[in-house]
Amino acid sequence: MRSLWPTVLVGVAGAGLAAYAGAQDWVRIHAGGDPITAVGVSLDSPATTALALVALAAWGVLLVTRGWFRRAVAVLAAFASIAPVPSIWGTRDHLLHSHADSVGTAWPWVAVVGCVVSCAAAVVAVIRAPEWPEMGRRYDAPAGAVAPAVPLEEQSSLDVWKALDEGHDPTARHSPERPE
Repeated sequence: MRSLWPTVLVGVAGAGLAAYAGAQDWVRIHAGGDPITAVGVSLDSPATTALALVALAAWGVLLVTRGWFRRAVAVLAAFASIAPVPSIWGTRDHLLHSHADSVGTAWPWVAVVGCVVSCAAAVVAVIRAPEWPEMGRRYDAPAGAVAPAVPLEEQSSLDVWKALDEGHDPTARHSPERPE
């Protein structure tokens, strides 16, 4: 239980860092001493940002799920976190070599650090998820519950609300007959 919040916070921080770094300029092109933006050329890595946002969303889903599905979401977070790492260097090298007078920034390194940190936290989540507390089952629909036999018109407001709390639709069994 003690590892839940530190793991989630580290995973969210890593994925957030990778998403932010993926949206920054990875290469600066200089022409005549002034930085310029090349038209039609991406100077960042949108794939890194997109996959980091998937990992970030997975951390939110991980908090509200349980059982095997929680582990599956943790595996998804791990893959989404680590998937952009091999392409980060290719993107950076391509941008640097395709433009003369280009200068690389530290953002690709920051993206890699964020990806690795989020992936490591996701691996911990895959391993430790069965030990972590789960959300209550209070709002799950009860299995095998039977709706009351009293017509809706004869039920008090309190009875209707209780039926709804128990997962019943008080109007389902006693709908008015339709003319045919």
